[in-house]
Amino acid sequence: MIVNATPNGWEIIYHRAHALLAAQLAGQWRRKNAPARLYETLAAISHHDDLEKEWEEDIVTEAGAPMDFTLKHSTNLDKIDKLAKNALYRGRWVALLISKHISRLYEGKRGQGAEFDQFLDEQLENQKRWRQELGIEKTSVEAAYAFMQWCDRLSLILCQQELPADERWLEISKGPDDRRYDIMLRGDSLVTVNPWPFEDEKFTVNIEACDITQLKFKDSTELSQALQEAPIKILEWTFVKS
Repeated sequence: MIVNATPNGWEIIYHRAHALLAAQLAGQWRRKNAPARLYETLAAISHHDDLEKEWEEDIVTEAGAPMDFTLKHSTNLDKIDKLAKNALYRGRWVALLISKHISRLYEGKRGQGAEFDQFLDEQLENQKRWRQELGIEKTSVEAAYAFMQWCDRLSLILCQQELPADERWLEISKGPDDRRYDIMLRGDSLVTVNPWPFEDEKFTVNIEACDITQLKFKDSTELSQALQEAPIKILEWTFVKS
């Protein structure tokens, strides 16, 4: 989960909600420049964080605060393997993009154990096989995954409140066209991206967040209960072409 401090406590966004926001942003992309198999790619984006189940996990720090996802360091191979296998039920294209996402996140851990290395090897083998079976060029797969990463990064910028003040630009990442994109919060509270990659010249996206006033929790069960009972607020961002 994504945890932001507020003057009265915590603003908490579930990771699955962040993924849904990423899919909303993906759906706004200019159609003529959209990646291959756009709607299946949207499905992969919206489900790429299904690994995260905050209601089943340790979500409290040693100090008793809600634990932001950046503070988690454990790797559960069984859960990652289940995410990869479950993605296949939505089709090989979705499974291919989810598998590439897993490779990107965990290749840096290669060498920590034979079982984990075997799993990483399987992901690379699956990616190659599915691409060949689908008859998709490798460049199209790489572009679609770059698109997925771009939308994921933009969603995180919004959810983590990373937009700079004073109308300063912030790099998002390179898009599926290998171009750099930057984002800026204007003085009128509207958001713009340069170069403009979207179909419409103005649109709004939103996400739900839990608002919690309790600062410390004795354990994850208490925090989970507080999340279930917490008031929900809607966070919105309106994008405009400058």
